[in-house]
Amino acid sequence: MSRALNFSAGPAALPEAVLTQARDELLDWRDCRASVMEISHRDPAFVAVAERAEADLRQLLAVPDNYRVLFLQGGATQQFALIPLNIAREGASADYLLTGAWGEKALKEAGSLVSVRVCATDTERGYRGIPDPATWDLDDAAAYFHYTPNETIHGVEFGFIPEVKAPLVADMSSTILSRPLDVSRFGVIYAGAQKNIGPSGLTVMIIRDDLLETQPRRLPKILDYRAHAASGSMLNTPPTFGWYLAGLVFQWLQQQGGLAAMAEQNQRKAGLLYRYIDDSGFYKSPVDSDARSWMNVPFTLADSELDKPFLAGAKEAGLLGLKGHRAVGGMRASIYNAMPLAGVEVLVDYMQEFARKHG
Repeated sequence: MSRALNFSAGPAALPEAVLTQARDELLDWRDCRASVMEISHRDPAFVAVAERAEADLRQLLAVPDNYRVLFLQGGATQQFALIPLNIAREGASADYLLTGAWGEKALKEAGSLVSVRVCATDTERGYRGIPDPATWDLDDAAAYFHYTPNETIHGVEFGFIPEVKAPLVADMSSTILSRPLDVSRFGVIYAGAQKNIGPSGLTVMIIRDDLLETQPRRLPKILDYRAHAASGSMLNTPPTFGWYLAGLVFQWLQQQGGLAAMAEQNQRKAGLLYRYIDDSGFYKSPVDSDARSWMNVPFTLADSELDKPFLAGAKEAGLLGLKGHRAVGGMRASIYNAMPLAGVEVLVDYMQEFARKHG
């Protein structure tokens, strides 16, 4: 079987080596004569998998000792509500910086739980870049400052970590593990797994101890980060297969040379694609050059009437998931860690040939 090159934004491609190992272990995991999906999360064998996954993630990101790592359910979207519930008292304010659709969604969900303030936004330009930090209207007494370092839909990415006094909260769903990160600058990092970590159904959270120890509201245990931390993320049955696969991805990343090596690879992939788009005269990037995402590359064709033929030809060539999000149209190539440089080269070759025929 010939596998396609998958440029989907999420659920996204997984490393082929990880999929192969999971396939080989699917029916008989570690001589248990059962699948890892069928083993109790309390079984010592699975507990060891969970503990190694956390240890490997801590090593990859150099997570300081005063942070807890949680493996949760509900996706990043659930955290839009759980973050204000867990770290902000009723009536508190929170600053939100908007650079795309996911920041908007986080703001709307938190709006019934805290007094949300839009400290800066690029909505007037349709989310093409990052507002000048000198223009941000910050509340130093805010319970937290929330932003989305990489907007999956609009392809806008921060090349810097914001300097703010409030605890920094980041939705890193589509950028985590793509490069080294100074975790100590953040109060909370959270990420849906289905882009750079593993399959959908798992959410990774990294939260600083002082924020975890604060209890601004009484919550049901299932909504309380403290209860999840106290139980080792096993307050209820966790998504065991997703956790197992995430652990395999962490091991794969270590085998590739860690996050410094991934950063070099990801820069090369994005650079190749953006250079071709800019030089082509046929394709355009809607994002400011200093805010272009390494992970999600939106682009448009010279004539939108060519969108359908472009996608049909791409599918025939074994290039999947290139249709842009319905909110913005056009095309989008998501080139997460699992996409090799050779895959981006194949995409560029196809784009060149299509432009030659239709330009």
